[in-house]
Amino acid sequence: MINSGNSNANLSVNLTALEKNYFTLINELPSAELAAVVKANAYGLGVEEIATLLSRLGCMKFFVATLEEGIELRQILPNAKIFIFHGAPAGAEDELVANSLIPVLNSIEQIENWQPHSKYAAALHIDTGMSRLGLSPTECTRIGYLHSFNIELTMSHLSCAENKKHPKNIEQITLFKELLKLLPTKQASLAASSGIFLGPSYHLDLCRSGVALYGINPTPFTSNPLEQVIRLQAKIIQIRSVDTPQTVGYGASHKVKGPTKIATLAIGYADGYMRSLGNSGIAYIDNYQVPVVGRISMDLTMVDVSSVPDHMISSKTMVDLIGPNNPIDQVAKQANTISYELLSGLGSRVNRQYKLENK
Repeated sequence: MINSGNSNANLSVNLTALEKNYFTLINELPSAELAAVVKANAYGLGVEEIATLLSRLGCMKFFVATLEEGIELRQILPNAKIFIFHGAPAGAEDELVANSLIPVLNSIEQIENWQPHSKYAAALHIDTGMSRLGLSPTECTRIGYLHSFNIELTMSHLSCAENKKHPKNIEQITLFKELLKLLPTKQASLAASSGIFLGPSYHLDLCRSGVALYGINPTPFTSNPLEQVIRLQAKIIQIRSVDTPQTVGYGASHKVKGPTKIATLAIGYADGYMRSLGNSGIAYIDNYQVPVVGRISMDLTMVDVSSVPDHMISSKTMVDLIGPNNPIDQVAKQANTISYELLSGLGSRVNRQYKLENK
């Protein structure tokens, strides 16, 4: 484990759990390949450590969002296939080629700009129902000249894959398969993390997993089939005994109802512990639940530790904000957001630690 020893806030990344998640997902794909999405610094966990591990496990294809992320990842993985979701920015085509990066072409404009480089691998994105990136179905009928391109992959993205019963899933896969008939491609990809659990008909040639690798539940209507990967802890830096009628934090949003012990933690919204968790978040000291009280400050969070025995709390105590008793999906609900936002928003002041169990 890497440990600075003096950090007030630690994000522990369990690489053994991530490894188990990788093979759990592999086992869901009897005939399709698994690629890893490591955009946004591997969703905040650290792209160098995460991508290196996944490559060692056998992952050969990776997706990032931007050219800059692709160049960074190329330095880490010199032999991997790296796809760029945002495609080929105008004027950056030579840089993509120089770094052996594969742009996901999202528009007619990007396709036309890439034409002088058409012998190099590219991917194609079709919009089948997100109204976001990708070619519209009508535009797909206008690009017959793509047969001269080296199209490595054609992809689309499901909008409601987390809900197996949503009719949008059938609508999108039906449209995608029809449009594939018009286009030259070596592989097709529709499913991301949640789509993997829709079943083999959605797997096609390649599935793109991001958050499922990192322990976020891709099937929110059922129990999580994956291991928890992260644990977020913050250190107590002061404990205060408060009597009524005192209030806690900015805006006096929490009023103490009786003699109370308030612990102040060295973490706040600047570190990614979201302001919406004020007066709604739950933390833990061992198995003792300690509610967040008052508003979250930029650098500080207060919790009520009245129920915790005195010998368990001091200026050395680390409090679990995300951990065994409160997984990230549960904390995201407390914050009225999604786990993706919570995970990717964890700040640079939080010390990352990497752990391989029994190794």
